[in-house]
Amino acid sequence: MNLQMEKLKESVIEYINQQAQTYIDTSHAIHDHPEIGNEEKFASYLLCKLLEEADFTVERGVAGHDTAFLAKKASARKGPRIGFLAEYDALPGLGHACGHNIIGTTSVGAAIALSQVLDEIGGELVVLGTPAEEGGPNGSAKGSFVKAGLVQDLNACMMVHPGKETCITGTTLAVDPIDFEFYGQASHAASAPEEGINALDAVIQLFNGVNALRQHVKDDVKIHGIITDGGTAPNIVPDYAKARFYIRAQTRKECDQVTERVQQIAKGAAMATGAKLNAYFIQNKVDHIQLNRAFDRVFEEVFTELGEDVDTAHKPGIGSSDAGNVSQVVPTIHPYIKIGAETLAWHTDEFREAAKSPEGDKGLLQGTKGLALIGLRLLTEEDTLCAIKDEFTKRQAELD
Repeated sequence: MNLQMEKLKESVIEYINQQAQTYIDTSHAIHDHPEIGNEEKFASYLLCKLLEEADFTVERGVAGHDTAFLAKKASARKGPRIGFLAEYDALPGLGHACGHNIIGTTSVGAAIALSQVLDEIGGELVVLGTPAEEGGPNGSAKGSFVKAGLVQDLNACMMVHPGKETCITGTTLAVDPIDFEFYGQASHAASAPEEGINALDAVIQLFNGVNALRQHVKDDVKIHGIITDGGTAPNIVPDYAKARFYIRAQTRKECDQVTERVQQIAKGAAMATGAKLNAYFIQNKVDHIQLNRAFDRVFEEVFTELGEDVDTAHKPGIGSSDAGNVSQVVPTIHPYIKIGAETLAWHTDEFREAAKSPEGDKGLLQGTKGLALIGLRLLTEEDTLCAIKDEFTKRQAELD
């Protein structure tokens, strides 16, 4: 490594060390004010404020999400455009039990730190503030960013997620979140049942059909549903009933196929009962993550140099992330930084506490340094970025 690069690395790390308390305070403040998807006004404000103070140009309310933002800072010298994905929504009832207070702060802090040397190396840094990663109505905002064309011009994109170990990006499942509404005809369930059309019967038929389908899908397919509205009283034939399903599969193509079969079951349930069907997606579809081993190697090298013990296995995931939507458009990594014991599990009280613990703060700063140094390499090592882009192109061709 040449002397100039070493000085740039030292400068970036020194800046993060100087700003360490600011980043910890930001993470803790977001943790103390948990906001669910598309309601993250406090978190969005804090992160935007940090970026504006660092001379980033910040656009708020982008891609159809009030709490989304797009922040940019460019050098006068041309170079690659590198994206940092920021998440900052909390879980209903659990707060920051997935550590998004850390995710948002690491991405913002890394971009700011790297921007301190941007004039020397050239290029542009883009921070994508993406609400509602946990889903819900109008959720998974990264899908909206892709649809709005806010991702396509990036050369690479990255984030780091807190977890029980430091490891490279693993696989995730594509997911379709879809609601099924059935409309029937109300009637007295005892004196005039023949006058009624039972919308709840249609929902029950939908569940029965889905349960039969489970025998005839691949092992990676997961279908989970709940009844959100089943009627008002037993003596009234329900004229309205509603179910919500999450349909997951290993790839977007496979997920589309299973979703089509579930939709056909819903249509059959409506026909069998005489009810009318209204089916619709409650949020963006979520795509699987497209892996990029060349990009993973950069993560491994940088974080190993920072003293992390990096697990390099592409572990199979049974969850989903809308980072997958971005990964279908530009090379993207979604690795993990250790913030607690090996028994730590996401979406638990224990994980929430770990996200605001000394070890969580350590992971926050390690993640910030690591993302910034990865960005530094992508901006200055043409061969490294070309290898990442070549692998992305090859994987895209394999999917076609």
